[in-house]
Amino acid sequence: MTLTSTVTVRKAVIPAAGLGTRFLPVTKTLPKEMLPIIDIPTIQLIVEEAVASGIRDILVITNAHKAELENYFDVHYELETRLKESGKHDLVAQVRASAELANIHFVRQKEPKGLGHAVLCAQAFVGNEPFAVLLGDDVVYTQSPVLPALQQLMDCYHRTGYSVLGVQTVPHSEVNKYGIIDPIYPQTYERTYRVKSLVEKPAITRAPSRLAVLGRYILTPAIFDKLMHQAPGKGGEIQLTDAIMALSNDEPVFAYDFQGQRYDVGDRFGYVKAIIDYALRREDIKDSVQSYLESIHQK
Repeated sequence: MTLTSTVTVRKAVIPAAGLGTRFLPVTKTLPKEMLPIIDIPTIQLIVEEAVASGIRDILVITNAHKAELENYFDVHYELETRLKESGKHDLVAQVRASAELANIHFVRQKEPKGLGHAVLCAQAFVGNEPFAVLLGDDVVYTQSPVLPALQQLMDCYHRTGYSVLGVQTVPHSEVNKYGIIDPIYPQTYERTYRVKSLVEKPAITRAPSRLAVLGRYILTPAIFDKLMHQAPGKGGEIQLTDAIMALSNDEPVFAYDFQGQRYDVGDRFGYVKAIIDYALRREDIKDSVQSYLESIHQK
């Protein structure tokens, strides 16, 4: 396939309207997207990935109980004033940074109708152009010269001109936890597959591959028509997976095997792993954390 796209992906959507039931009871009052990796909320890491990929306009899909997300990305004048009066100018810069990351907008998903419906809530924001979707349960760490995960997908979109799903290989024993693609061989480009079909959480013995969709998408605006006409699927919700498969009947859909260390921060153990690894990358605390881990190992 030789089609390329000169249309730039300029906007990103972050669905954040879920209830966070895997992290109850804390998510009874605190949005799961605000759970910190040390001192940075997970949603900020997601936003930073989008910004590092060149995106400045971001829409966060929330619900009526997640005003904290909007507050976090706003300017907190009272806090900044108190910090300035105390001479803590370095903290002022940290507090202000989250408010200046990007042009961040918010819209509420008024009913819990699933991920597909949440993405549909972004139609007015997106308009008739391709856009990125980043799920907050998946944090991806990359280090130069490796590009941010989302930018890798954006580059793939510019080569193919069609929707791109971010995938990585997962252990065979875990394929039943993910949406798994059935790829068409040979690869279209390096690390790029044309998607034949997409199976949501298949039985381990029936998975078509070990390539799992991991929370990063570039979608063409044609997905909105599919979402509007998509019948409710599993759990009575509008499933994004179902709409993507409907889209693939009209135009190609690709998958890109992106590089980077991915953490499932929607899982308790995945969340703990992320905290440990991020701590070991931080100059201010890595030595103390390493010493503590070694002391545990010696017991």
